[in-house]
Amino acid sequence: MPTTGKSPNILFLMSDEHRPNLAGFLGDGLVRTPTLDALAAGAAIFDNAYTPAPICIPARQSLATGRFPRSLGVERFGDDLEPGAMTFARRFSQHGYQTVACGKLHHLGQDQMQGWRKRIGAEMDVSSRYVQDPDALDFGRFISPAVHKWSMVDEIKNAGLKENTWGLDDALAVEGALTFIDRFFNDEHYGRATPEVPLLLKVSLNEPHYHFATSRGDLFDYYYDRVPLFMDDDVFDHHFLGGEFMVARPGKEVSEHEARSATAAYYAMIETVDERFGRIIAALDRVGQDIDDWIIVYTSDHGEMLGQHGVWEKQKFFEASARVPLFIRAPGLLPAGRVAENVNLCDLFATLCELANIPAPDGLDSRSLSAIFDESSAWDNETVSQFDGRNIMIKRDALKYSFYEDDNSEVLFDLDADPLELRNRIADPEYAALLPAFRARRRELRFGVDA
Repeated sequence: MPTTGKSPNILFLMSDEHRPNLAGFLGDGLVRTPTLDALAAGAAIFDNAYTPAPICIPARQSLATGRFPRSLGVERFGDDLEPGAMTFARRFSQHGYQTVACGKLHHLGQDQMQGWRKRIGAEMDVSSRYVQDPDALDFGRFISPAVHKWSMVDEIKNAGLKENTWGLDDALAVEGALTFIDRFFNDEHYGRATPEVPLLLKVSLNEPHYHFATSRGDLFDYYYDRVPLFMDDDVFDHHFLGGEFMVARPGKEVSEHEARSATAAYYAMIETVDERFGRIIAALDRVGQDIDDWIIVYTSDHGEMLGQHGVWEKQKFFEASARVPLFIRAPGLLPAGRVAENVNLCDLFATLCELANIPAPDGLDSRSLSAIFDESSAWDNETVSQFDGRNIMIKRDALKYSFYEDDNSEVLFDLDADPLELRNRIADPEYAALLPAFRARRRELRFGVDA
């Protein structure tokens, strides 16, 4: 890291809905992600990182604040942080950082900055809950998933080689980031570069979030015949983990061609994201930055089922939906290598504060991940995810417990014995002694307290 005494620059790379096994550094041999793979080679890679909520807005605002959705009060699509919330961007701004977000933050409330000094990109939106006269300007009806969302069958039938508006927004975010990097570190036209100021730069892309569409015919054609499909997966026997609205099985609800087109487009979007991040790294190199002097984070807000268990999209506590890719490249601060412990996106707030020598605020659910590497401290190997104010997942070691308030049902997976999550162990006698601790923790987190 730098020896000048300046606080380290931070590059926070983020995508949306990136399945946790689809990158070269994640072990996939098909999808091409050379930029992420090269960065991950010198990073701590967290193989058991989980989202605090398997849906966009609560996940992103929990990440931003280091607090779980229920304690934050952001549990559903359409919720947002209260104005002036203590985000990690605000904390870093308070401690002298130039904080710049390029792309998606997914704020729908009155405070569209939430601590960032500068925002670049196409995304700004305000929901009806913060409009003075909501009857006159009913934005809520435009953002409600019930209004604009197709069934997954319709989504897959409309997938394939076509323009993706998310990609257009991502292109704007990247172009804005490139311009900012040049002006901040170089600015040959006006001579007002400020490279001595520490920088927190977030580049947050929409892809590979569905719609399952790409305009890149070269990539679509490359992946179409190569992608694997979940041809024979049964829908899990549970009212929520199954869920008819999200079921689209190849050869049943949709054709193999339709499922293959959707999957090929998804893989193509991942490669496109990687290419865009490559342009960011190249731009830093052009202005004389050595990425070994930077802290670089990559993650996503949640995963994507991609037809596994017969369902697509997110929301579920299956691994493909609730687990996320995560690495932190911080030479001299964190050792490179694979990390097996359970961690959470909430933990990034405290971690970045510690790596940058900034005091973390009180009241966080966030834990500094550097403690995992400290032999003198014991890591509490738990992670939590919540959905829609009614469902909760608690994972300890390889056991993953979930609870659903609609019918007070419970599901328990043993990922060591059953990595594909095919068998609910909740009624197995050999696991009975472990359930009271999960239930007590669930009640502590205020789920099912009256059950």
